[in-house]
Amino acid sequence: MTEFLGRVYSWFAFIPKITFSNLLEILLISFLIYEILLWVQNTRAWVLLKGGLIIIGFYLAAAILHFNTITWIISHMGQLALIALLIIFQPELRKALEQLGSKNILTEFFIPEEVRGPEGYTDKTVSEIVRAAFEMGKVKTGALIVIERETPLQEIERTGIDVDGIVTSQLLINIFEHNTPLHDGAVVIRGNRITAATCYLPLSDNLSISKDLGTRHRAALGISESTDSLTVVVSEETGRVSLAQGGKLTRISDPETLRTALSVENKEEAGAGRFRLWKGRLKNERKTE
Repeated sequence: MTEFLGRVYSWFAFIPKITFSNLLEILLISFLIYEILLWVQNTRAWVLLKGGLIIIGFYLAAAILHFNTITWIISHMGQLALIALLIIFQPELRKALEQLGSKNILTEFFIPEEVRGPEGYTDKTVSEIVRAAFEMGKVKTGALIVIERETPLQEIERTGIDVDGIVTSQLLINIFEHNTPLHDGAVVIRGNRITAATCYLPLSDNLSISKDLGTRHRAALGISESTDSLTVVVSEETGRVSLAQGGKLTRISDPETLRTALSVENKEEAGAGRFRLWKGRLKNERKTE
């Protein structure tokens, strides 16, 4: 029996002993990875990270297939790519360091996800947006309404003025009314609230865009090319309502068409689900108010 126990002990002798300091190190490393992933998710780095994963997968496939020239090129370009990433993300890195020095880590870690803000938008919000768009179209009031989906729009919000108001058609119409302080620029909607107004959007570089489209429509296409947002555009010249999504601009002929488009996209977003980092849970549906 003693010999048997000794033999069993020898089998598991390679397993290192886990001490309290080891557990503390694991917790610290897990927290750092968690914060890095949150930072990546809330900036443009999330899009480039997916591109980087594709390159890594291509490199592994080349290594398995013994494509020596391709692996040599990729491996020797690694240092240049690292320097390029530091240059590209210099504003985001500086902002992340500033936030790290100013925020309360314990408060951020223990705040429930429900307190951080609602996700998705209700049918009432859709109706208010549709009503406001076509009311402004009747009197040819230009408008640019950006609805956030999966891709965060905090960088766009920083270019405008904080509003933080519930989405209503009256509020949207008042914001875009001529000769008012907030009418110039775009409105950003997250969930059921208007988060900011007078926001600046990136213009599209697509040379195939019709020359009849003005700056407002080019801005709507620009934000739709770089994010998955939905952008409702009201032309100041013609009063036409359009919807920009995925780099495409679709003219909307009646309120019901716009309501259906916004509702369908919201339901698809709610059903898709995504990995949640908070408390290690996976939520399959996005919440609505």
